[in-house]
Amino acid sequence: QGKGVVNSISLKEGEAPFIACAREVLKFGAAVVVMAFDEKGQADTLARKVAICTRAYRILTGTVGFPAEDIIFDPNIFAIATGIEEHDNYAVDFLEATRIIKKTLPHAHVSGGVSNLSFSFRGNDPVREAMHAVFLYHAVQAGMDMGIVNAGQLAVYAEIPPDIRERVEDVILNRRKDATERLLEVAENLKGARREKIEDTAWRDGPVEERLTHALVKGIADFVVADTEEARRKFPHAIEVIEGPLMDGMNVVGDLFGSGQMFLPQVVKSARVMKQAVAHLIPYIEAEKAASGNGGPKGRVVMATVKGDVHDIGKNIVGVVLQCNNFDVIDLGVMVPYEKILSTARETKADMIGLSGLITPSLEEMATVAGEMERQGFTLPLLIGGATTSKVHTAVKIAPNYNGPVVHVVDASRAVGVAQNLVSAANRENFVADVRKDYNGIKTRFDAGEDEGRLLSIGDARANRFPVDWAGYAPAAPAVTGIRAFADYDLAELAERIDWSPFFQTWELKGAYPAILDDPKYGASARELWRDAEAMLKQIIDGRWLTARGVIGLWPANAVGDDVELYTDDGRGTVLETVHFLRQQMKKTRGSNFCLADFVAPKDTGIADWMGGFAVTAGIGCDERAREFEKAHDDYQSILLKALADRLAEAFAERLHERVRREFWGYAADETLTNAEIIAEKYRGIRPAPGYPACPDHSEKPALFSLLAAQQNAGIRLTESFAMWPAASVSGYYIGHPEARYFGLGKIGRDQVEDYARRKGVGSPQVEKWLASNLGYTARRQPAGAG
Repeated sequence: QGKGVVNSISLKEGEAPFIACAREVLKFGAAVVVMAFDEKGQADTLARKVAICTRAYRILTGTVGFPAEDIIFDPNIFAIATGIEEHDNYAVDFLEATRIIKKTLPHAHVSGGVSNLSFSFRGNDPVREAMHAVFLYHAVQAGMDMGIVNAGQLAVYAEIPPDIRERVEDVILNRRKDATERLLEVAENLKGARREKIEDTAWRDGPVEERLTHALVKGIADFVVADTEEARRKFPHAIEVIEGPLMDGMNVVGDLFGSGQMFLPQVVKSARVMKQAVAHLIPYIEAEKAASGNGGPKGRVVMATVKGDVHDIGKNIVGVVLQCNNFDVIDLGVMVPYEKILSTARETKADMIGLSGLITPSLEEMATVAGEMERQGFTLPLLIGGATTSKVHTAVKIAPNYNGPVVHVVDASRAVGVAQNLVSAANRENFVADVRKDYNGIKTRFDAGEDEGRLLSIGDARANRFPVDWAGYAPAAPAVTGIRAFADYDLAELAERIDWSPFFQTWELKGAYPAILDDPKYGASARELWRDAEAMLKQIIDGRWLTARGVIGLWPANAVGDDVELYTDDGRGTVLETVHFLRQQMKKTRGSNFCLADFVAPKDTGIADWMGGFAVTAGIGCDERAREFEKAHDDYQSILLKALADRLAEAFAERLHERVRREFWGYAADETLTNAEIIAEKYRGIRPAPGYPACPDHSEKPALFSLLAAQQNAGIRLTESFAMWPAASVSGYYIGHPEARYFGLGKIGRDQVEDYARRKGVGSPQVEKWLASNLGYTARRQPAGAG
């Protein structure tokens, strides 16, 4: 899932080749990096950088019709501190060009090769690390979106010694004539320097206010109750401890997080300290009846995972971060109908509503909530977040249903800034106007480009199906057919199959495991989180905190068009169930228009093929244990537990797939792969899941669950929107053909939607709701409760 990025095109050979390349990229729906390079060469001055990028932007958005949000400009980062005076302003020119591009070329992005900057100091890693960190600090503020840099040569801006940072900034910002010489003076002393971490306990000797701030910033809960009690005795009223030292400490946390000097795991630990301190004070506050009207929360946010959806890790993290920044958060939990969301917002006089969801039907439910807010006369801001949401979808499908402010929040790190702008009397009007202008532009461009001329007809797409040579293929018959259930699967065995990279991404620590543990920026936080995760994983296994249950099934199968028929037995005379798949329709200059049915032998070949299904969970017991942590004001442990349950569920799916290949189906009985090779999918066969890119229709899950008797055999049930409960659950199909592969469906046309509706025996409006994010055209929305 995601968008390809082509790196790169430029105007160096003139406009005609540039336009041809851009049109080719557009056909594949990819984004593109555009180098600041024209017929005269690379742009080396501010004026040239801006002029070339502006020219390229106008050609791309005008002549080619390229979406502006898919353009990534690289205005060229060149080496500085080379001893050549003409090079001294290169970094400043890049920074200023970035500001101008972001201001004058709407929705375009900016990237750059950061390592080029420090080329004159090659061999001196400490200086290069400092230069990269300082440059990125200023470049991000200027609007730079992405960059290429050696992850092993990136320091933390705040940890650079002030005297070194000053000299590096003098060079990067070209603040003085002798900047290069002054940096050279200290460069040799830095070469090979090693940072030593010294544990400091001196903070326990400071005043209680400083101790509380330190505990909050460092997430140390060991002394917080004692320190809070000491502070309570020092202040006239208990509420003043919250309004004073505790909020002072959380303001430091908020500032550090906002500036990128703290990361989510640390912030959630800070929230744990804050909650424990507040819990100690609440009885005294109530007894005193002295709650002050001053220093109250910045605003009140009602948050909920929408009806039919059960995923809440991301929402919980956003809630914690907002609370750390003095927002009152009312979390309604999961599977919340819009009636409850809106009535709670009215009753609590909320300042905004936040909606979260993971599965694609949640997108439609969010649009329903927006429509109901409009119908009921709400004017509150509506925040949209979750893994399947996007700014484009929010602008095109949700915002048009509501005249109040609608804002997509990409992750927890952006939530605070959005919320603060929305409650600010000084900033709100301009912020809302800017968002509305941005979203209106996105919708206008989407509407202009949504004609189905970019799509093949479904007939032509089927004619371009993946050409499997069935003549020489003899599928292996499974060693085990029908259903097989697994009760209380060994968690220790599953732990060996965990893919840890997504675990760190849950906490917004970006990087692949295990390299992230040594990452200059995220490494310290990642290692601390890793230690906590390993400790809890041991508790989960030893204490049997969670129960893993699963079920698999293997059935005779053959493809009929874009569907796959599953049969009751190998006589193949009686259809047990029909699985409905969808086909890519985007026009391609090369390659096939894939459908998962392409990898199952067609019925008319007479080949006896097979297909499987599975449903697994590692979430039984998770909610009860998480609630215990939450009652103890320990959101960190609660979120950590849910994140580990998710990883164990994915590991369960991985482990059973491995056993299916080697043991139950047995088509790869001699497979011997390491865990890293399994995570990299070096094996034969795939396990696509309903709701994911190759088969995005969640409504296929009920048939799969019925085949597997998943609720009876694995303890997993489906919500009305086809989310799985417990949340830490995975389901999907097994396809064993050697050429089977994953792909993204992309946009589909009205003709396939109508055909799919006929095949499933439902109306086209219902299919449009199920596949809202895949439609290549605008469907007419039905009122809430219709269809």
